[in-house]
Amino acid sequence: MPKKRFAIRRNKLLREIKKSGADALLVSGIKNVTYLTGFSGDSSYLILGPKLAVIISDSRYTTQIEEECNGIDVLIRKRDQPMLESVSEVTKKAKLKKLGFESHLTSYRQWEQLQSEIKHLELVGIEGSVESLRKIKDAHEIQQTREAVYQAEKGFALLKASLHSEMTELQAAHELEHAMRKFGGEKAAFDPIVAVGPRAALPHARPTHQTIGSSDFILIDWGSQTSEGYKSDLTRDLTTGKILPKLEKIYKVVLKAQLQAIKAIRPGAICSAVDASARSVIEKAGYGKYFGHGLGHGIGLDIHEETRLSAVSHEVLKPGMIITVEPGIYLPGWGGVRIEDDVLVTRDGHEVLSSVPKQFEESVIR
Repeated sequence: MPKKRFAIRRNKLLREIKKSGADALLVSGIKNVTYLTGFSGDSSYLILGPKLAVIISDSRYTTQIEEECNGIDVLIRKRDQPMLESVSEVTKKAKLKKLGFESHLTSYRQWEQLQSEIKHLELVGIEGSVESLRKIKDAHEIQQTREAVYQAEKGFALLKASLHSEMTELQAAHELEHAMRKFGGEKAAFDPIVAVGPRAALPHARPTHQTIGSSDFILIDWGSQTSEGYKSDLTRDLTTGKILPKLEKIYKVVLKAQLQAIKAIRPGAICSAVDASARSVIEKAGYGKYFGHGLGHGIGLDIHEETRLSAVSHEVLKPGMIITVEPGIYLPGWGGVRIEDDVLVTRDGHEVLSSVPKQFEESVIR
């Protein structure tokens, strides 16, 4: 897709800036800068207004910005020039009176420094304006997510074929990341979770030197990141030893909950209602108190983005949103089961972007 997609995004944001009463917005969140410009570096701000689009960066990124960004002015600050001094320079030159800033990403200390450096401006806190735009993926972003899912699925298949009883959780995590890179992944979307047996009861378990063969099942949560920064997020439980009746029972409850939730995803659906559709299955089976987290979250340039599928979210699903659906049951001292897929909200329903087999019989490694 042509680089004009970034100009389209900036134009959408300008409408939100106008509503706030600010003359321009200081974009400090680096993923938001990337989303609006295509710049893939860091340590850089964007100031955006109706007649103003300036990236403030340093000499490390002079050539990179020229290559990646189009229609954007650049201020490369001097080696000893603080970032906020450069912001002041740009705003004075543009004769701005009100400057919006990303209040949800700004610490109190940063706000104090901003107030001190930019005394000629009135500051206007603007919360989540770029993130709100990022909820709805365009065609290019959807294709990037498909690519991230492909990389993750291929890497997982390679890992699954190479698992053995003496392999540790850490070795499996490293093998998985290496395998995803073989299929084009830039890196893992996050540190893979590989948790054997009782450790699978920790939703965010960190891999250890525990061996795969020390229990009869394993939970793996992983994803890939494309060269443009878009991510996937999947989870599967695998049976690596004897088939445990308790594992099979819990697995099938979680799978039923996930399938019921996915079925409820469509434009106009309320996030809390989708969450409830999965939670009710788990509660009816008697495991309600063992499913403590929300059902899912948005993915994109960040692994956790808005929108949230949870009991407290009354947001309405819209076409173009990509969300995870990941119910789980976690029993302390025994283990846990979580099944996660990435789902696109379409104009008339949904599309599950991931296709890793998930029937219980398919989770058994022979």
